[in-house]
Amino acid sequence: MLQNIIIGQYVSGNSVIHRLDARSKLIATFLFVMIVFIANNWITYLVLFTTVIFAIGISKVSPRYIYKGMKPIFFLIILMFILHGILTKEGELLFAFGWFEVYVGGIIQGLFIASRLLLLIMMTTLLTLTTAPIQLTDGLEDIFGPLRKFHVPVHEIALMMSISLRFIPTLLQETDKIMKAQMARGVDFQGGSLVNRIKAIIPLLVPLFMQSFRRAEDLATAMEARCYRGGEGRTRLRELQWTILDTVAVLLIIILGFLLFLLRS
Repeated sequence: MLQNIIIGQYVSGNSVIHRLDARSKLIATFLFVMIVFIANNWITYLVLFTTVIFAIGISKVSPRYIYKGMKPIFFLIILMFILHGILTKEGELLFAFGWFEVYVGGIIQGLFIASRLLLLIMMTTLLTLTTAPIQLTDGLEDIFGPLRKFHVPVHEIALMMSISLRFIPTLLQETDKIMKAQMARGVDFQGGSLVNRIKAIIPLLVPLFMQSFRRAEDLATAMEARCYRGGEGRTRLRELQWTILDTVAVLLIIILGFLLFLLRS
């Protein structure tokens, strides 16, 4: 399952979304995250899902690949649905068993919250799949550029965010290797009760943290060996270029927000 997680990974391509400027994709994703919270009925969520499916289609990223990467997240989405379905006491009573009561409003609210979480994960995952890490760094640095006037280390912050995102799949691979090494020594991660499984996972933390610190030290040494001194005076191999296509992409997201506002209950 750890090998299927695609957060932080990049799939090279030449689709329309791949060719968009990193700044427009970041702005569009940020706007999408905000307008998702406008949706409050079935029509608005249907419009949002149609938009995300259309974006995945034109990105030419395999839907099966995205589905395999989303599978580890489904447990969290189902958990959110169950919690809201049980704790929300609205609408007609669907059924009751002692103190356990489930209402129609709770089921609907749980579906909406689960759908909202799924939409957010799908869109942000599409952003990382279609944008190279170096482009994300440059895009974030340009967007937060005005903060330099307030002596905010914009370049360093953007670099840290990009490195953190890039190291997610690396740490997952390290976790998978450690688990296989301990399974070869007789550790059972799948059998027994939930408590025993949690106890079996705890020994993974020490070697995983050691590997993380070692990789961080190696990265810092490599950056110092290349005389890295921050973003002052640095140039870029490929400059970001905002085109009419980027403007259209951002405008479409804004139009989508107005449409959802009109379709709200």
